[in-house]
Amino acid sequence: MIVSPIATHALTRRYGKQLALKDVTLAVEPGSVYALVGPNGAGKTTLIQLLMNLQAATSGTAEVLGLPATEIRGSALSRIGYVAESQELPGWMTVGAFLNYMRPFYPTWDAALERALLADFALPLDRKLKHLSRGMRMKAAFLSALCFRPALLVLDEPFSGLDPLVRDELIQGLLDRIGETTIFLSSHDLAEIESFASHVGYLEQGSLLFSEDMTTLSNRFRRVEFQVDPTSKLPPQLPAAWLGVEQSGSLVRFTDSSFSSGPETTAQVQALFPSAGDLEVAPLSLRSIFLANARSYAHRSATSSSGVKA
Repeated sequence: MIVSPIATHALTRRYGKQLALKDVTLAVEPGSVYALVGPNGAGKTTLIQLLMNLQAATSGTAEVLGLPATEIRGSALSRIGYVAESQELPGWMTVGAFLNYMRPFYPTWDAALERALLADFALPLDRKLKHLSRGMRMKAAFLSALCFRPALLVLDEPFSGLDPLVRDELIQGLLDRIGETTIFLSSHDLAEIESFASHVGYLEQGSLLFSEDMTTLSNRFRRVEFQVDPTSKLPPQLPAAWLGVEQSGSLVRFTDSSFSSGPETTAQVQALFPSAGDLEVAPLSLRSIFLANARSYAHRSATSSSGVKA
């Protein structure tokens, strides 16, 4: 039986009356690159901290590399790399002293990989960490998390605020690890994520709205446009899979979130808009999918709180 590197069931976290994470259930495939996306405050960091046993769940369960997340400590950490945007490094140490300190904790530390990454990242061994730029400190953190070839690499907003060159260098370091290490990361850099993530999960106000592989996600989201009689109006009831439906004169456009059934979309349009012309259909980037879901969720929340049915 293949053990999922990360598996959660109904994972929930409350801070008093505030619900930060609600019934999150997901399973990450071994060897995958799983990107967790969502707006600020969606619960991404909370989820990662629960997985890393940095805080406790209110209810539900989480397993990491076959262990309950509550047991992730000591020797279990020798198989998990972790880098966070807010991570603090011992600034008084030089890069070389930092690596000397880290090596004994990891029996699988690869000295050849360390030398290769030092060269790739152009890290100066004799420079104190506090004297490095933020980008160089992130490189040092990445290096320390990659050199022992972890079974799981957990990254919390690793690219935030970094210049494009540093992001590219760090992403290349990840690309070289794909397959041998399962990567679980949260990030706002959707364009970069799209270039290498194999799976994506979308969090909104603590709820996991979807979790699937990138190919399936890309295939089911489409931008749809068509022309209608300009005197016609939008029907009061529209398919739930149609996000952000709008009409401007004779042009109607929306995001179809279930276009894997393309013929069904055409039939629905023809039934609701008898005067519709040919459909123009275009694929969406991950950023556009993110925005379509965020706007749709915000609209549903607003109409629900006002007592209006969406």
